Amino acid sequence: MPKTAAAVLALLVCLTLFSIPVSAQLLPRGNVYGGYSYGQLTDVTNKQSYTKGWTASAEDLPFVRFSHLGIVLETNGAYRSGVTGSSTMYSAFLGPRLSTNLGRWRPFVHAMAGIRHIKSNDFVYNPITIDFGGGVDYKLWFKNFSWRVQGDYMHAHYASAYQNDYRASTGIVWRF
Repeated sequence: MPKTAAAVLALLVCLTLFSIPVSAQLLPRGNVYGGYSYGQLTDVTNKQSYTKGWTASAEDLPFVRFSHLGIVLETNGAYRSGVTGSSTMYSAFLGPRLSTNLGRWRPFVHAMAGIRHIKSNDFVYNPITIDFGGGVDYKLWFKNFSWRVQGDYMHAHYASAYQNDYRASTGIVWRF
């Protein structure tokens, strides 16, 4: 029995070591982005304010036949504090993104839907939001990294009021 157990253990170790190079091929094509954002937030009382925060997204390009079509999950946080009070907003969006490569440039457009969690002067609400936007990635000189500039328009309807917000963001992209 000890020889059989040693042979099985050796076989498992060999299979594990030989499967490591194969597992690198299972990584999906896509990118991960993180950056700084600056935007306009309209709260439920239609008071506009300017916010600063962060934006992060992950894009997967799952379709081999449609290499320009990706699926994006984007999250962001925006913060404002001032004399009249403070506001925070967190959001998560999911949707398709179309892109193309033009040399070092990769322009894209997307249309996403999701939810925002907005807290403004101790009033909390969660409107369903659509997000239309686009931008461009510029490939940097070191491998697999790009710089992104992106703009978004977000539209929500909550408590018989429309909210039309804008956001611009910039940051680093890791392509894999």
